[in-house]
Amino acid sequence: MSPVLDQVRARLMVLLAGQPDPAGLLDASVTVLARPLTPEEAIGTPGRRDFPIIVGKERVVEATVLGRRGHAFTDSPRELVGSLSEVLQLPLDRNQHRAIFVATVNALLCHLGRAHTTVHCKDDDPERCAQEIAETLRRQFGAVEVGLVGLNPAIAERLVQTFGPEHVRITDLGRDNIGRERFGVEVLDGATQTEELVRRSDLLLVTGTTLVNGTFDRIHQLAAGKPLILYGVTAAAVCEMMGIERLCPRGQDG
Repeated sequence: MSPVLDQVRARLMVLLAGQPDPAGLLDASVTVLARPLTPEEAIGTPGRRDFPIIVGKERVVEATVLGRRGHAFTDSPRELVGSLSEVLQLPLDRNQHRAIFVATVNALLCHLGRAHTTVHCKDDDPERCAQEIAETLRRQFGAVEVGLVGLNPAIAERLVQTFGPEHVRITDLGRDNIGRERFGVEVLDGATQTEELVRRSDLLLVTGTTLVNGTFDRIHQLAAGKPLILYGVTAAAVCEMMGIERLCPRGQDG
């Protein structure tokens, strides 16, 4: 279960109840399509080839609601065609359901004008995004210890260039990454060393994928009292509904 996604669902039902035709929005033949995108469909052809989606570790699930699109990263993609009501009633007890729910809510809030940049950027924009995120954090927080939860290679490299390798810590769940040195920083095990990362960091930059893989709530709890910022398209609607800061400077509106 995911307390934060349960809260999002509850707040979303209140939001929908205030729409002109809430019953029609939930029960009419609204088509929700969630399908795993190929890497090229999701992020185009960026110059670097070490993004998780390109090397086959993750896929982007795309949901379409009333003509608007929302993305979510997941390692457990699943296709679904149904009604909005059916998606909003999915049990949030597994990655597949959480991915569909999150992508769908991204698309829905895009339709309602409440969420923006719900679709992933492409080609050279992921590199530009990483640079802008690092520059924003340096400008906003100064010279701090940064904890990156989720190895996005472009963002990790820019953080190291901006803050220095001795001031950046990284955790990841990918077995191929754990224990390896990336850009002068050893990648820690997200399953066992996240508490250490939080303790030694002044600022946490967390991938929105944590909302799908079920790890966000624990990270959020551990980080109490410290700045926590989610990055990427996956977190668009959750951040809007929950008042959590997000960075996604190059995402596209769906």
